[in-house]
Amino acid sequence: MELSAPQLAQFDQDGYVVVEGCLRDEDLDPVIEEYDRYVGEKARTLHGEGRISQAYDAEPFERRLACMAAEDEETYRAADVFIDIMNFRGKATFDFLRNERLVQLIEGVLGPEIICSPIQHVRAKLPSDLARGRNSHVAPWHQDAQVHTEEADPHFILTVWIPLCDATPENGCLRIIPRVHRGETVYWSEGFGISEENMPEGEVLTVPMKKGSVLLLDKLTPHGSGPNATDGIRWSMDLRYQKAGTPTGRSCYPDFAVLSRADPSSVLTEFATWDRLWLEALEEYPQKVGRKTRPDGPAPQKVSGRSRPS
Repeated sequence: MELSAPQLAQFDQDGYVVVEGCLRDEDLDPVIEEYDRYVGEKARTLHGEGRISQAYDAEPFERRLACMAAEDEETYRAADVFIDIMNFRGKATFDFLRNERLVQLIEGVLGPEIICSPIQHVRAKLPSDLARGRNSHVAPWHQDAQVHTEEADPHFILTVWIPLCDATPENGCLRIIPRVHRGETVYWSEGFGISEENMPEGEVLTVPMKKGSVLLLDKLTPHGSGPNATDGIRWSMDLRYQKAGTPTGRSCYPDFAVLSRADPSSVLTEFATWDRLWLEALEEYPQKVGRKTRPDGPAPQKVSGRSRPS
């Protein structure tokens, strides 16, 4: 599926566009099934250690990890880490990163030479009532330009946000502030995200999405999500793609080519190679690195690189 001219115009004007129904179950279900097996293995391990009362084999994908986290605080706290792509590197997930329908969509924004950034995540937004005063899986207002190092500031990076189940206002779908990206400004704060005093003005949009839809987001578009008020999990992926040859802002971790019209042989298709590159990188740099605060203070900062590649 290719982006239409109106969709591309909306992306340029508003800093985001939702493309509905562009992915099929056959694209997403292998990833879901891979994570379901992985969570099942974790459940059986926790049950064997006596940390949870059962393995929850009868629970669906959208509920199983929540049931585990309700019984085991460490699972609640560690879920974002052990499910993340860099730590659980599944073959179905690798295959999806270069999914043909997805890459065709991205080509409309980035052109024919594309790499997949190592800043890539699978998220399990757990029910907020499990928190009992702990982290409630609420994503503060932020821009994705805040999570890479300075070398990537001048370059266009595309965020691709994909729900693995329906994302609704009730389970904490994304909220965005459109058109802010046109100001070419990163709104820094003392910690991660945008501080209240630095929040840009603009209309806040709630963006519910069905499974199979894709959100394309400029790295300067502010977004976040509220609490998950349901008893299920809002599973999603947020991936980043950019023009080949540009720095990712996470140079210690492996990027790879997903499309090259000029040199198709440069596209990485071997899961074992990707897995090995990550293992080697994590051995040398075991902690996630990135810039979450501006080095010289929390003031807003003008950056270049808003315009997408021609």
